[in-house]
Amino acid sequence: MSLSQDSPVLRRSHRRTLTGFTPNEIKAIDAAIPIKKREIWTKYAVKEFETPSDLQSRFIDHVETTLARSMYNCDNLAAYQAISNSIKDKLILHWNKTQQLHTLKEVKRIYYLSLEYLMGRALDNAMINLDIKSLSGKAVDELGFNLEDLIEVEPDAALGNGGLGRLAACFVDSLATGNYPGWGYGLRYQYGIFSQKIINGYQVETPDYWLRFSNPWEIPRFEIQIPVDFYGSTTTIKDPETGNFKKQWNGGERLLAVAYDFPIPGYNTTNVNNLRLWSSRPTTEFDFAKFNEGDYQNSVGEQQRAEAITSVLYPNDNFYQGKELRLKQQYFWVAASLHDIVRRFIKTKKSWAEFPELVAIQLNDTHPTLAVVELQRILVDLEGLDWHEAWDIVYKTFGYTNHTVMQEALEKWPLELFSNLLPRHLEIIYEINLQFLQQVEKKFPNNRELLSNLSIVEESTPKNIRMANLAVIGSHKVNGVAELHSELIKTTIFKDFVKFYGAEKFTNVTNGVTPRRWLRQANPDLSDLIASKLGDFSYLSDLNKLKGLEKFADDADFQSKWAAVKLNNKIKLTKLIKSLTNIDINPNVLFDIQVKRIHEYKRQQMNIFGVIWRYLQIKATPASERASKWLPKVCIIGGKSAPGYYAAKKIIKLVNSVSEVINKDTDVGDLLKVVFIPDYNVSKAEIICPASDISEHISTAGTEASGTSNMKFVLNGGLIIGTVDGANVEITREIGEDNIFLFGNLAEDVDELRHDHSLGRITIPDSLQQVFDCIYSGTFGDANEYGSLIDSIKYHGDYYLVSDDFESYLEAQRTIDEEYKNKNAWNKKSIIAVANMGFFSSDRCIEEYADNIWNIEPIQDKV
Repeated sequence: MSLSQDSPVLRRSHRRTLTGFTPNEIKAIDAAIPIKKREIWTKYAVKEFETPSDLQSRFIDHVETTLARSMYNCDNLAAYQAISNSIKDKLILHWNKTQQLHTLKEVKRIYYLSLEYLMGRALDNAMINLDIKSLSGKAVDELGFNLEDLIEVEPDAALGNGGLGRLAACFVDSLATGNYPGWGYGLRYQYGIFSQKIINGYQVETPDYWLRFSNPWEIPRFEIQIPVDFYGSTTTIKDPETGNFKKQWNGGERLLAVAYDFPIPGYNTTNVNNLRLWSSRPTTEFDFAKFNEGDYQNSVGEQQRAEAITSVLYPNDNFYQGKELRLKQQYFWVAASLHDIVRRFIKTKKSWAEFPELVAIQLNDTHPTLAVVELQRILVDLEGLDWHEAWDIVYKTFGYTNHTVMQEALEKWPLELFSNLLPRHLEIIYEINLQFLQQVEKKFPNNRELLSNLSIVEESTPKNIRMANLAVIGSHKVNGVAELHSELIKTTIFKDFVKFYGAEKFTNVTNGVTPRRWLRQANPDLSDLIASKLGDFSYLSDLNKLKGLEKFADDADFQSKWAAVKLNNKIKLTKLIKSLTNIDINPNVLFDIQVKRIHEYKRQQMNIFGVIWRYLQIKATPASERASKWLPKVCIIGGKSAPGYYAAKKIIKLVNSVSEVINKDTDVGDLLKVVFIPDYNVSKAEIICPASDISEHISTAGTEASGTSNMKFVLNGGLIIGTVDGANVEITREIGEDNIFLFGNLAEDVDELRHDHSLGRITIPDSLQQVFDCIYSGTFGDANEYGSLIDSIKYHGDYYLVSDDFESYLEAQRTIDEEYKNKNAWNKKSIIAVANMGFFSSDRCIEEYADNIWNIEPIQDKV
């Protein structure tokens, strides 16, 4: 090994951090660093804390120096910041070692591009993964603080919205835990998607000020400022070195991408990976000339326009400026990320042909698809590679994960917008499309329909750029996220691509969740109980060990303890509900929960229609018979609607209106309560999931790609009522049909039913008509408020098949009522379900991606 003394890696190295390198590598590093420098560095190097007193020392240092406070004015906020900074110090030492190890060994890295990372709170997760929660609790207790209070101070990192972002968060955790060399890339949103307020039953969006008191877990990298261009024009120039003609893009607006790093610790390992988030800045923040002229507003206009790019996750794209801002956001992110990746590769001094041997890039949905075009631009325009040589590198580098089978959910960009914002990228897309369609024409001559379907450019009015088509064409592997979903994409949205490429390009990686967050952190009592039977916590990194719980499924004592944990978790949730909504809930009733993004295909409308039907039946039952005939239950719904999604907002309003009426009805009492939990997020989910008896995953069959909340609920001992959709299929296979409540039409029936509906053949069952009549009567307020929800079912085709599945849904609910009455049998179902959830670990997902798509290996952190 030949190492220069000027190597930036070596300049940051010292012997204490060199565990993980071979003896020969250590000798080479030692030889490259002057002895005196090495001795001084080693003498004064920051040491890791190992005891409560070590942590207390670090804690006090941060209170007094980092925060400029003292013991007299150190409140819970300061204490949270101090312990977070202290633990981050430990992570950074591990992070440095990990990055040095990966750089010196020149390992292949996976770069995960996701527009969302729903990370949740970092403090508790870091303590669990570093196995220092007990030590930390003792340290802060002796200093006069309660660790749980400090954990509660931390706001959720507002970097995502739904399952897409939480999946990405689970994946970066599993990458680190599995010792895989990987980075995540995303955007550092100033205000998240929004903070959801419920005012008079309506969703009102307000900024999510999650960075109000800064974020102690991030490391600002102000020295990393990457220029990103927009607009402008392209010209053809002659390369003075080669004499060849090439394209040059002259941008019309330039912004800077500033890096913020978020260390991601693995569990039971010193491996710490990185999540790099980009924040947008102007090249010039302040225009003195305009200020001096009295134009105060426009003097900071450039700064405001620049910062808008990373202000909000998913700006409303119901209008042109919103569409442009969202496309700007996506290009800004991938351009900065590709620059960073390429810069790191260039340092290796390897040939471009070796790029796919050191770099794998995964596109999490279509949002980062511009990375395909950007890498081609870098290789052809900036590095001077031949087009075909460059495309071969691009194709081998990218993989694409699809998350939807719904055509309407696949991203498209108006060609005119694209041409104005990214003129050179549009030229490259046309060339990619031409080269690809020529191959299609050669293989399937005169098949114009196939050419039209596969084209990146949709020949519509106006024309659109189809990002999913570009992602498929630019990736060597395309995967779905559940077995049913992966089969559906091959027979529906990508069937023509399968015809051209063959089925081998398309594969499946069923989603999973990290058990560290979703069992150990979310449900510590259940985690402890499981460990008491399995012997230790090793199941947290090998979830298949849960299988050992099956032998205790009939154990009366174990069932009793299992039920006690569930009751305590339900009590925690009732306290949260009381604090958020002022609604009192009896923890001894059945908890029926549906929390996820509000969307018509997820069918929260069917859930609340079912609640209304139940309410009507309870009211129609003689008062003397109600308690014996109806099982007491609470229906809990939570989630955010996209700001411009009219129908989803009406569903939220209806849920809140129904809640207000039912919860005040003394005839019903505890037999039925309805709760809408506002501003649903990860930290709330950590309280909600462990408390469920039944969770609802009731999407129209063939519309939910996978779902991960279904996995979280079952892992925490709740059972499912659901359709044969997404990962529900595989959950059923693993836990058994007796431990899940399935209903509704199958995916293969959906097209025929929709065809019938398009011809006006819709039958509204009497039960559903009763619900509609009740709403029309004004029981829940102005009936006109919900007319559009009812009309979409009765008169506009019932696209999501609520009328077709409603009776089946009610029947499944009746079965649940009966089975819940036998608590011992119910507890047994719960135990068996948890025991068979080993397959749904995100650790298994990452292993499959690593082996079948990325071709990367774990890098052990031991000599």
